[in-house]
Amino acid sequence: QVKLVESGGGLVKPGGSLRLSCAASGYAFEQYYMNWYRRPPGQEREWVARVTKTGSDAYYADSVKGRFTISKDNTKNMVYLQMNNLKPEDTAVYMCNTVAGGNTYGRGTQVTVSS
Repeated sequence: QVKLVESGGGLVKPGGSLRLSCAASGYAFEQYYMNWYRRPPGQEREWVARVTKTGSDAYYADSVKGRFTISKDNTKNMVYLQMNNLKPEDTAVYMCNTVAGGNTYGRGTQVTVSS
C-alpha cells in the first residue's frame, strides 16, 4: 500500500524558513518522480514543485521559484521541501504526491506564515 506522510509544518514569521519532509513507503520510491502541492485556505489545490526520480532535476511554480528547493533521497525514501523567505501567501496545507498507487497524496502538514 502506497503511503505518504508529511511533517515539518508550523507557524513562522514572514521572511522565515521551514523544511518539510515526506516519508514514502509501499512502492518502488526510486522509480517515481515526486511532487509537492499546497491548498491555501479557501482555495483549490495548486502544484508547487517536482523532482525527478533520480533527484537530478527540479521544477517549480513561478510563485515559489528562487525561494523553495525540492530534493529527494532515494536511500531514505524521503522528499524534502526547503522553504525560505516565506510570505503570508504561502500559508497552506502542503502535501506530497506520487503517481504510484493511482496518484496518491499524503494528508498534509499546515504551514502558517504570519507576524
